[in-house]
Order: sequence, then structure tokens, then C-alpha cells
Amino acid sequence: MASITKRGDMLHVDFQYKRQRCREATGLTDTPQHRRRLQGIVKRMEAEMVLGRFDYGKYFPNSPKAEEFRKLDQRAAAMRADVPLFSAFAEEWRAEKKVEWRQSYIDTMDINFDLYLLPQFGKLPVNAIKKSDLLKFRAAIASANPVTGKTLSPARVNHIMVPLRMVLTEAADRYEFVNPYRNIKPLKEPRVEVEPFTLAEVKQIIDTVRPDYKNYFTVRFFTGLRSSEIDGLPWKNVDFERREVLVHQAYVQGKIVPTKTDGSFRAVQMNQLVFDALQDQKKATGELSDFVFCTRNGQPLQNRNVTQRVWYPLLRHLGLRERRPYHMRHTAATLWLAAGEAPEWIAKQMGHTTTKMLFNVYSRYVPNLTRQDGSAFDRLLAKEFEQALPIDPSGSKDVGTG
Repeated sequence: MASITKRGDMLHVDFQYKRQRCREATGLTDTPQHRRRLQGIVKRMEAEMVLGRFDYGKYFPNSPKAEEFRKLDQRAAAMRADVPLFSAFAEEWRAEKKVEWRQSYIDTMDINFDLYLLPQFGKLPVNAIKKSDLLKFRAAIASANPVTGKTLSPARVNHIMVPLRMVLTEAADRYEFVNPYRNIKPLKEPRVEVEPFTLAEVKQIIDTVRPDYKNYFTVRFFTGLRSSEIDGLPWKNVDFERREVLVHQAYVQGKIVPTKTDGSFRAVQMNQLVFDALQDQKKATGELSDFVFCTRNGQPLQNRNVTQRVWYPLLRHLGLRERRPYHMRHTAATLWLAAGEAPEWIAKQMGHTTTKMLFNVYSRYVPNLTRQDGSAFDRLLAKEFEQALPIDPSGSKDVGTG
């Protein structure tokens, strides 16, 4: 706020402008009439500063600071003229980043930009987007659709906001403006609820599935491989001598790509059931294809086809509640935990770099952990598949949930 001060017999104006302290002489003597006149001038100055219309040279044409601020304004105007629209910068940024991304991630980014970000922010200069704009946008996409009544989950909203944050952060760095995304935290996401199968249900599924998929589901249930990982598994990565499945690649949207993360690049130990299933599969496809599980013409399996034509019909036939195939991975984790394997060992089998996710997702399945090498799980499987009875490894409850 500006103030009127007296130096000698003359009145001065003391104020802040563009983060600088300014003290200017007015040429007016200290009289009540001059003070009232100067107070009116100061009010106009403050109002123009608030509106961004203040011209320093208009009020203090002979001040050295007038020229200094004029040059600053010229540079700022030139900079604003060079700042691109959000649509142009987003296109440039995506072109630069695509070399780092898998095709599936590129496709997800395209959906987020085309459906949400470009319609909302595309015509705005990147430095004109305000924090309030971002918060209003997030609230809007999190609200119920007026036509369908459906809402986006907090996780989906966060995924849409991530590329927006990345673009604005990079733009703010390049064009030297304050990033409006600062201090905006992601929405809190509910804890992931897993619904693993019991060991008795797993045996029922494997015993009932059509013969050409028995080995496939055996390996999935007892290794925790993702759909893309088992579909892209080549025979060269099956090491019978060391009893390991090497997960080094995945099959995503018709292409062989690297694993999802560095941690996903791993060696999964074979228990006896997996070893026997892969030995049997070798007889079926070892000469037909480079891929362990494949179609009749040697191509990798398409996850959607397996899910719709084999998995869901099988669950309906058995009277089991429908669950995505990913729950086979959850089942493997919970069975390892129920068997008493060490969390560190399980995390490595799953492709997690730490045990944090293991305890966050599967905490209620953690019993007294004592084993570290997979042998306890082997014994559990051997007993179950020999006796065909539910097993209670903790002595207090069944393995997994129905």
C-alpha cells in the first residue's frame, strides 16, 4: 500500500511496484490541500496496479525508474508474444517424450489429451492458465456426467491430471513463469481391494478348463505373471535347468515391448506344478512357435480373446463370481503369503522393487512369515493337489477368499 511521506517541505510517495520499493518526489509542498490532492492520485495508482494498467512514466515521467520499468514491460511483452498456446506446446512436448514411452502409454496419453485436456486448455497460452482453472477442471471431470450419471474414479482423474502437470511444469521452466500446478495434490485413491481365489477354487478351475489352456492357467496362477508377460513369454526365457521363468518382455497391443518397469524385469522360480506344466507345454508348442503359449499359427495369444472366450465362460460354468484375469496374479501373491514365504522373496517374484505394495495391497493375507525360498509353497501345492482338500496353513482360516 502506498504512503505519503514528507522530506523537508516536500511531499513524496512511497510504494511497492513489481517487487521493488519506489520513493518518488511529487514537487508538492506539505499543505493540507496538497495532501488531499495527492491522496486521490495515490488511490488511482493503486487501482491501476491492481488492474495491471499502471504506467510508471505517466505519473513520474522524469524518474530514472520510469525508463527501467518501461524496458521491463517491453521484455515481458516480447516474452508473452513468444509463449505458445497449450495445444501447440503439448504437441511439441509429446513429440519429444514419445521416444521414452511404450505404445500403450502413448495411446493413453492421446486419449487424455484429445478427450479432456485440449478441449479445455488448448486455446489458452500456457502462461495464462491459472491454478483456479486447474482446480475447476478437476472438479468438473470428477463430477457426474449429466447424460450417463457416471463419475470418473479418483485414480482416473489423477491419471488425466498427470500429463497436465507435466506439460505445465515443463512450460513454466522453458518460458519462465510461475507453474500454476504448484501445491496441487492428487486426489486420495481408495485402497485396492483384491479378490483372490481360494486354492480349492484354483484346483477346480485348472481341472475343468479345456485341455489346451490347462498349462496356461497353471502357470498364471502359480507365477503371478501379468497377461502381457505370459502372452509374450518366449521359450528362450524358460530355463528348466535353473527352474526359472525369465520375465524380460511383454506382448502389448500386438507388439513385443520391454517389461512394464525395471523391477518387472525378473526371474520367477518354478514350483513343481509350473515346471511340469511347462514341460508338458514344450511338447505342444516347442516346435510350433518361439512363444510358450500361442495360437495354432504360432502367434502370441491375444489377451482379450482368452478373457472373453475362455476365462469368463469358465467362471460362469463353475458358478464362480466374475473377476478379471488379473486376479490370478493376486491369487499367486496371497497363496505365497499364506504359505509363509518371506515378503522380500514374494516382491521379487511379483516384480516389485520393495515390499511396500505387497503390504499395502495384501496386508490382511499376511500370516506368520517364516520361509524364504519357496519351499513352503511347494509343500502346500503338493498337499492340496494330492488330497484335493482345502488347506489351512495358519491353523485358523482357509487360504485366500472366495
